[in-house]
Amino acid sequence: MQTMTAAEKRAQAKVQYDAFLANCPSRQLLDRISDKWVALVLAALGSGGPQPGQDCVGEPQPMRYSELSRRLAGVSQKMLTQTLRSLERDGLLTRTVTPTVPVTVTYELTDLGSSLQDVMRGLKVWAEAHMDEVLANRERYDTRLA
Repeated sequence: MQTMTAAEKRAQAKVQYDAFLANCPSRQLLDRISDKWVALVLAALGSGGPQPGQDCVGEPQPMRYSELSRRLAGVSQKMLTQTLRSLERDGLLTRTVTPTVPVTVTYELTDLGSSLQDVMRGLKVWAEAHMDEVLANRERYDTRLA
């Protein structure tokens, strides 16, 4: 029996990823990145934190926890912390602690996170651009059922 290197094993496993299969690890990743808070954190970090109503433009900039919390209206402290930890664990962002008084903690997208952020920003922009149409369709549908 031929032995395989770690790189060969990873390559073989990669070929076998199929998110339509229940036990595929990519399904867990899809579950994670389809979370609304993940999408919004990635969009905020990738945009350098634009003000509300502005498009996501500009170079990605590190953001402090408090900046993210203000940017993501409605997110609880617990949910934001859990989201940031999960993104750090997956290698999508880095957490940098600077020993100042008080301690400064910043979050920044990794190269992997930046590649995903482009997709997430597109989804956010699509949702904002088509919301009126979706609302009109919902109203038509609900009227037919009434």
